[in-house]
Amino acid sequence: MKSEAEELRQLHAVSTTESEDTLSAKTKKERFDRQSWDSLKASPFYDDKGIQDEIDLVPGTKYCVTRQWPLPRDQVKAIDDFFESRRQAGQVRESKSPHSAPTFCVKKPQGGWRIVHSYNKLNDATIPAQTPIPRKDVIIDSMAKSTIYSALDLRDGFYQILMRESDVALTAVSTSTGMLWEWLVMPQGLKNAPATFNRCVAHLLRSVRNFPPSYFDDVFVHSRAVNVKTDVEVHKEHLHKLLGLMCKHKLYANLKKCIFGASEIPILGCLVGKNGVCPDSEKVRVINEWPTLSNVKELRHFLGLATYLCKYVENYAGKIRPLSQLLKKEAEWRWTAECQQARCSQAGLD
Repeated sequence: MKSEAEELRQLHAVSTTESEDTLSAKTKKERFDRQSWDSLKASPFYDDKGIQDEIDLVPGTKYCVTRQWPLPRDQVKAIDDFFESRRQAGQVRESKSPHSAPTFCVKKPQGGWRIVHSYNKLNDATIPAQTPIPRKDVIIDSMAKSTIYSALDLRDGFYQILMRESDVALTAVSTSTGMLWEWLVMPQGLKNAPATFNRCVAHLLRSVRNFPPSYFDDVFVHSRAVNVKTDVEVHKEHLHKLLGLMCKHKLYANLKKCIFGASEIPILGCLVGKNGVCPDSEKVRVINEWPTLSNVKELRHFLGLATYLCKYVENYAGKIRPLSQLLKKEAEWRWTAECQQARCSQAGLD
């Protein structure tokens, strides 16, 4: 019989190397029970989760319209393909709405296009929601003394929440090929969409909130040994409870982005593990390899970036004092050995 740790390792392995579509039913059952596995699969169906996105407009608002502008041919094709796939998924439908927002593309760092809607006028006329956003420090503090971690990324998070029917027409967006679409699920770009999504996830996972804090579409599971149970045994129980609840409420995770049974996980720009909190090594590398500074403008840019590390460097303010002195109006630009030492201390290299 496989150990609890081995099951977690196998689940982590499939999340990083395989697609759920390539796994046989037998393999799925061996790695995790069927109910929990269902929470790691995509679903073409979108159900009312008890919380819908609502757009309440400032009294007196009439129509929110911005004309579509011309786009390059490759972006036009990407947008048309995007909406066709969303139509087939039941997420959008053709519209006759008097409202309209333009659609355009933003290049992704890894290649391809990110489809964006310019809801500026609609957002300006929307009454802001007052749902509190989780604090990063509170989430990290809640994981103190834990020794094993998992991170789940909710698949197409916003698209798992329905729009209020009376507000569907407000979401209408245009394309360069003359189409007008409206969203049946919550699109990205709406003013209150992040607050709605966070409220929905917090509400659905309320019964297990002690061990899986969430931050928008990221859910973090942390565990430690309790009584006679090892941390791995407790962690597997936590995962079963969470995934079972996700399955019940039809919240689906992106398996390729999930991490299971790790000693540390990335959380909101840092790494959290059994040894505490440390900065993201990639961010440290960028700061450490920053080109030589030659003027005040470049120094301001560098310090703005390096401020990320202030909580990880002891006596941060004291160590960067030689650099701060160069920002004074009357200061002469002279890069001294003290300045170089202060620069290195930004990455904890002194």
